[in-house]
Amino acid sequence: MEPVVGIFKSSDEACRSAAYLKSDGIPDDHLIVLVPGASEKDLTSVPTTETEAPGVGTALGGVVGGALGAAGGMSLGAAAATFFVPGVGPVITLGILGAALLGVGGAAAGAAIGDALDEGMIEGLPKDDLYVYEDALRMGRSVVVAFASEGRQAGAVSKIMQQAGAEDINAARESWWGGLRDDEELYYSKEGRDFVKDEANYRRGFEMAQHPLTRGKEYDEASEFLSSRCPEICTDPSFRKGYERGRNHSKRLAKSFGQSA
Repeated sequence: MEPVVGIFKSSDEACRSAAYLKSDGIPDDHLIVLVPGASEKDLTSVPTTETEAPGVGTALGGVVGGALGAAGGMSLGAAAATFFVPGVGPVITLGILGAALLGVGGAAAGAAIGDALDEGMIEGLPKDDLYVYEDALRMGRSVVVAFASEGRQAGAVSKIMQQAGAEDINAARESWWGGLRDDEELYYSKEGRDFVKDEANYRRGFEMAQHPLTRGKEYDEASEFLSSRCPEICTDPSFRKGYERGRNHSKRLAKSFGQSA
Protein backbone atom coordinates (compact mmCIF):
# COMPACT_ATOMS: atom_id res chain seq x y z
CA MET A 1 0.00 0.00 0.00
CA GLU A 2 1.12 3.52 -0.74
CA PRO A 3 0.52 6.39 1.68
CA VAL A 4 -0.76 9.65 0.21
CA VAL A 5 -0.46 12.78 2.34
CA GLY A 6 -2.36 16.06 2.17
CA ILE A 7 -1.98 19.16 4.34
CA PHE A 8 -5.03 21.35 4.91
CA LYS A 9 -5.58 24.89 6.13
CA SER A 10 -8.33 23.84 8.53
CA SER A 11 -9.61 20.81 10.38
CA ASP A 12 -12.91 21.14 8.51
CA GLU A 13 -11.13 20.73 5.16
CA ALA A 14 -9.12 17.79 6.46
CA CYS A 15 -12.16 15.99 7.84
CA ARG A 16 -14.13 16.73 4.69
CA SER A 17 -11.33 15.14 2.68
CA ALA A 18 -11.36 12.07 4.93
CA ALA A 19 -15.14 11.82 4.49
CA TYR A 20 -14.75 11.97 0.70
CA LEU A 21 -12.09 9.27 0.83
CA LYS A 22 -14.30 7.06 2.99
CA SER A 23 -17.21 7.47 0.59
CA ASP A 24 -14.85 6.53 -2.25
CA GLY A 25 -13.99 3.25 -0.56
CA ILE A 26 -11.00 3.97 1.70
CA PRO A 27 -11.72 2.16 5.00
CA ASP A 28 -11.39 3.81 8.41
CA ASP A 29 -8.26 1.90 9.33
CA HIS A 30 -6.51 3.19 6.20
CA LEU A 31 -6.98 6.84 7.18
CA ILE A 32 -5.19 9.15 9.61
CA VAL A 33 -6.30 12.68 10.42
CA LEU A 34 -4.13 14.92 12.61
CA VAL A 35 -5.74 18.06 13.98
CA PRO A 36 -3.93 20.69 16.11
CA GLY A 37 -5.06 22.80 18.99
CA ALA A 38 -6.72 20.54 21.54
CA SER A 39 -6.86 22.41 24.81
CA GLU A 40 -5.32 21.05 28.01
CA LYS A 41 -8.87 20.42 29.18
CA ASP A 42 -9.38 18.20 26.13
CA LEU A 43 -6.28 16.25 27.07
CA THR A 44 -7.69 15.24 30.45
CA SER A 45 -11.45 15.18 30.07
CA VAL A 46 -12.35 13.90 26.60
CA PRO A 47 -15.05 11.24 27.05
CA THR A 48 -14.17 7.68 26.16
CA THR A 49 -16.17 5.43 23.90
CA GLU A 50 -18.06 2.35 25.03
CA THR A 51 -16.09 0.16 22.65
CA GLU A 52 -12.56 0.93 23.84
CA ALA A 53 -10.50 -1.51 25.83
CA PRO A 54 -10.52 -0.81 29.60
CA GLY A 55 -7.70 1.49 30.67
CA VAL A 56 -6.58 2.40 27.17
CA GLY A 57 -8.38 5.75 27.12
CA THR A 58 -6.66 7.07 30.23
CA ALA A 59 -3.24 6.06 28.97
CA LEU A 60 -3.86 7.68 25.61
CA GLY A 61 -5.00 10.92 27.17
CA GLY A 62 -8.65 10.29 26.40
CA VAL A 63 -10.01 8.29 23.49
CA VAL A 64 -12.39 10.46 21.55
CA GLY A 65 -15.90 9.42 20.62
CA GLY A 66 -18.76 11.90 20.69
CA ALA A 67 -16.41 14.78 21.43
CA LEU A 68 -15.00 14.82 17.92
CA GLY A 69 -16.87 18.02 17.14
CA ALA A 70 -13.52 19.66 17.94
CA ALA A 71 -12.14 17.86 14.92
CA GLY A 72 -14.86 18.84 12.52
CA GLY A 73 -17.26 16.07 13.48
CA MET A 74 -15.25 13.41 11.67
CA SER A 75 -14.96 10.11 13.54
CA LEU A 76 -12.87 7.26 12.21
CA GLY A 77 -14.52 4.63 14.34
CA ALA A 78 -13.37 4.82 17.94
CA ALA A 79 -9.68 5.14 17.08
CA ALA A 80 -9.05 8.73 18.08
CA ALA A 81 -7.15 10.32 20.91
CA THR A 82 -5.52 13.50 22.12
CA PHE A 83 -1.78 13.70 22.69
CA PHE A 84 0.81 16.27 23.67
CA VAL A 85 3.50 16.06 21.02
CA PRO A 86 6.88 17.52 22.10
CA GLY A 87 7.79 20.53 19.99
CA VAL A 88 4.28 20.72 18.56
CA GLY A 89 1.74 20.86 21.40
CA PRO A 90 -1.66 19.20 21.75
CA VAL A 91 -2.84 17.20 18.75
CA ILE A 92 -6.00 15.19 18.14
CA THR A 93 -5.33 12.05 16.13
CA LEU A 94 -8.12 10.28 14.29
CA GLY A 95 -7.41 6.87 12.87
CA ILE A 96 -5.83 3.83 14.38
CA LEU A 97 -2.32 4.68 13.14
CA GLY A 98 -2.25 8.32 14.25
CA ALA A 99 -0.30 7.65 17.44
CA ALA A 100 2.16 5.39 15.65
CA LEU A 101 2.85 8.04 13.03
CA LEU A 102 3.56 10.70 15.64
CA GLY A 103 5.58 8.35 17.81
CA VAL A 104 3.45 8.96 20.90
CA GLY A 105 1.26 6.86 23.15
CA GLY A 106 3.83 4.20 24.02
CA ALA A 107 2.56 0.76 24.95
CA ALA A 108 -1.02 1.98 25.16
CA ALA A 109 -0.99 3.04 21.53
CA GLY A 110 0.35 -0.36 20.59
CA ALA A 111 -2.42 -2.00 22.59
CA ALA A 112 -5.01 0.16 20.82
CA ILE A 113 -3.67 -0.89 17.42
CA GLY A 114 -3.45 -4.53 18.44
CA ASP A 115 -3.70 -6.97 15.57
CA ALA A 116 -6.01 -4.78 13.51
CA LEU A 117 -3.38 -3.97 10.90
CA ASP A 118 -0.70 -5.86 9.06
CA GLU A 119 2.93 -4.97 9.60
CA GLY A 120 3.16 -3.61 6.07
CA MET A 121 1.05 -0.59 6.96
CA ILE A 122 3.02 0.10 10.14
CA GLU A 123 6.26 -0.06 8.19
CA GLY A 124 4.72 2.07 5.44
CA LEU A 125 4.01 5.05 7.67
CA PRO A 126 5.57 8.09 5.95
CA LYS A 127 7.82 9.12 8.84
CA ASP A 128 10.60 10.63 6.75
CA ASP A 129 8.44 13.75 6.43
CA LEU A 130 7.28 13.77 10.04
CA TYR A 131 8.93 17.15 10.57
CA VAL A 132 6.78 18.59 7.77
CA TYR A 133 3.59 17.34 9.41
CA GLU A 134 4.74 18.71 12.75
CA ASP A 135 5.45 22.10 11.22
CA ALA A 136 1.99 22.14 9.65
CA LEU A 137 0.39 21.30 13.00
CA ARG A 138 2.39 24.03 14.75
CA MET A 139 1.02 26.47 12.16
CA GLY A 140 -2.55 25.43 12.94
CA ARG A 141 -3.01 23.26 9.87
CA SER A 142 -4.23 19.66 9.65
CA VAL A 143 -2.82 16.54 8.03
CA VAL A 144 -4.54 13.61 6.31
CA VAL A 145 -2.75 10.36 5.43
CA ALA A 146 -4.56 7.78 3.30
CA PHE A 147 -3.29 4.34 2.37
CA ALA A 148 -4.45 3.50 -1.13
CA SER A 149 -6.11 0.09 -1.20
CA GLU A 150 -4.73 -2.61 -3.47
CA GLY A 151 -5.37 -1.79 -7.11
CA ARG A 152 -6.24 1.83 -6.40
CA GLN A 153 -4.04 4.42 -8.04
CA ALA A 154 -2.48 6.83 -5.57
CA GLY A 155 -3.14 9.59 -8.06
CA ALA A 156 -6.90 9.16 -7.63
CA VAL A 157 -6.60 9.56 -3.86
CA SER A 158 -4.34 12.57 -4.32
CA LYS A 159 -6.88 14.15 -6.65
CA ILE A 160 -9.66 13.78 -4.07
CA MET A 161 -7.45 15.48 -1.49
CA GLN A 162 -6.58 18.30 -3.86
CA GLN A 163 -10.23 18.90 -4.64
CA ALA A 164 -10.88 19.16 -0.90
CA GLY A 165 -8.18 21.85 -0.57
CA ALA A 166 -5.00 19.90 0.17
CA GLU A 167 -1.50 21.23 -0.26
CA ASP A 168 0.91 18.72 -1.75
CA ILE A 169 3.50 17.35 0.69
CA ASN A 170 6.32 18.44 -1.64
CA ALA A 171 5.03 22.02 -1.60
CA ALA A 172 4.73 21.88 2.19
CA ARG A 173 8.31 20.64 2.47
CA GLU A 174 9.55 23.54 0.34
CA SER A 175 7.51 25.98 2.41
CA TRP A 176 9.08 24.58 5.59
CA TRP A 177 12.59 25.10 4.25
CA GLY A 178 11.67 28.50 2.85
CA GLY A 179 10.82 29.64 6.36
CA LEU A 180 14.27 28.61 7.60
CA ARG A 181 16.50 29.30 4.63
CA ASP A 182 17.40 32.96 5.16
CA ASP A 183 18.60 32.37 8.72
CA GLU A 184 20.52 29.28 7.69
CA GLU A 185 22.20 31.08 4.80
CA LEU A 186 23.23 33.90 7.12
CA TYR A 187 24.61 31.44 9.68
CA TYR A 188 26.48 29.34 7.12
CA SER A 189 27.95 32.29 5.23
CA LYS A 190 29.39 34.02 8.30
CA GLU A 191 32.54 31.91 8.10
CA GLY A 192 33.03 32.52 4.39
CA ARG A 193 31.25 29.38 3.21
CA ASP A 194 29.32 29.30 -0.07
CA PHE A 195 25.73 28.53 0.92
CA VAL A 196 24.41 28.44 -2.64
CA LYS A 197 26.99 25.84 -3.60
CA ASP A 198 26.54 23.74 -0.45
CA GLU A 199 22.84 24.23 0.21
CA ALA A 200 21.65 20.82 -1.04
CA ASN A 201 23.96 18.87 1.29
CA TYR A 202 23.47 21.30 4.16
CA ARG A 203 19.70 21.08 3.86
CA ARG A 204 19.81 17.28 3.70
CA GLY A 205 21.81 17.21 6.91
CA PHE A 206 19.35 19.61 8.54
CA GLU A 207 16.43 17.42 7.46
CA MET A 208 18.05 14.22 8.67
CA ALA A 209 18.39 15.74 12.14
CA GLN A 210 14.56 15.92 12.21
CA HIS A 211 14.11 12.21 11.52
CA PRO A 212 12.50 10.22 14.35
CA LEU A 213 15.48 7.84 14.47
CA THR A 214 18.10 10.59 14.78
CA ARG A 215 16.28 13.32 16.66
CA GLY A 216 18.23 14.47 19.69
CA LYS A 217 21.29 12.40 18.76
CA GLU A 218 24.72 13.83 18.12
CA TYR A 219 26.21 13.15 14.71
CA ASP A 220 28.46 10.33 15.94
CA GLU A 221 25.53 8.60 17.64
CA ALA A 222 23.50 8.72 14.44
CA SER A 223 26.36 8.02 12.02
CA GLU A 224 25.36 4.44 11.22
CA PHE A 225 21.84 5.45 10.26
CA LEU A 226 23.05 8.49 8.36
CA SER A 227 25.52 6.34 6.42
CA SER A 228 22.71 4.00 5.39
CA ARG A 229 20.42 6.80 4.26
CA CYS A 230 22.91 9.31 2.81
CA PRO A 231 26.04 7.30 2.02
CA GLU A 232 27.46 9.65 -0.59
CA ILE A 233 27.19 12.89 1.37
CA CYS A 234 26.96 12.09 5.09
CA THR A 235 30.67 12.80 5.70
CA ASP A 236 30.62 16.07 3.76
CA PRO A 237 31.34 19.04 6.06
CA SER A 238 28.30 20.92 4.79
CA PHE A 239 26.05 17.94 5.59
CA ARG A 240 27.49 17.69 9.10
CA LYS A 241 27.08 21.42 9.62
CA GLY A 242 23.47 21.18 8.51
CA TYR A 243 22.89 18.20 10.79
CA GLU A 244 24.16 20.07 13.84
CA ARG A 245 22.03 23.10 13.01
CA GLY A 246 19.02 20.87 12.48
CA ARG A 247 19.66 19.20 15.80
CA ASN A 248 19.76 22.59 17.54
CA HIS A 249 16.55 23.54 15.74
CA SER A 250 14.77 20.48 17.15
CA LYS A 251 16.06 21.26 20.64
CA ARG A 252 14.77 24.83 20.45
CA LEU A 253 11.33 23.66 19.39
CA ALA A 254 11.16 21.09 22.15
CA LYS A 255 12.37 23.62 24.73
CA SER A 256 9.65 26.05 23.72
CA PHE A 257 7.13 23.50 24.98
CA GLY A 258 9.03 22.65 28.13
CA GLN A 259 10.32 19.37 26.74
CA SER A 260 13.79 17.97 26.17
CA ALA A 261 15.12 16.71 22.88
